[in-house]
Amino acid sequence: MVEAPAIKALIQQGFVVIGAGGGGIPVVRTDAGDYQSVDAVIDKDFSTALLAREIHADILVITTGVEKVCIHFGKPQQQALDRVDIATMTRYMQEGHFPPGSMLPKIIASLTFLEQGGKEVIITTPECLPAALRGETGTHIIKT
Repeated sequence: MVEAPAIKALIQQGFVVIGAGGGGIPVVRTDAGDYQSVDAVIDKDFSTALLAREIHADILVITTGVEKVCIHFGKPQQQALDRVDIATMTRYMQEGHFPPGSMLPKIIASLTFLEQGGKEVIITTPECLPAALRGETGTHIIKT
C-alpha cells in the first residue's frame, strides 16, 4: 500500500487517520519507480485489513450498517455475535452464514488480519463505535 508509511507517521504524531475506503485509483510501482494506474477494483474491507497489517495495528475496526454480526441473519433464529474466536467464525463462514458482497468480505478480511498478526477485530456501526471500543457492543473477533 503506497500510503502506508505516511499514514503510520501521522498516527505516530497523534493524528487519527481514516483511510482505505473503497474506490480510488489502483496503482502499481513500475521497475523505474514510477506509479502506473491499473484496471482493478479496490475492495474497502480487504484494503482496510491490508493497511492495518502494513502499519502493524493491533486492532482492526470495520464499520458497517449493523451493530453486530449475526448468524441466521433475517431468520427467526437470528443470533448476534458478541465475542467470537477465529475457529468459530471460520466455521460460521464455512456454513454459509455470511452473504458474498455483504458481510462475507468483512469476515474474510477480519480473519486474514488476525492470521497475519492482528490481535482483535471489531465490527459495528459508526454510531456504536465508541461503545464497541469500550467492549460494550459490536462483534469482537479474537484469536482464541
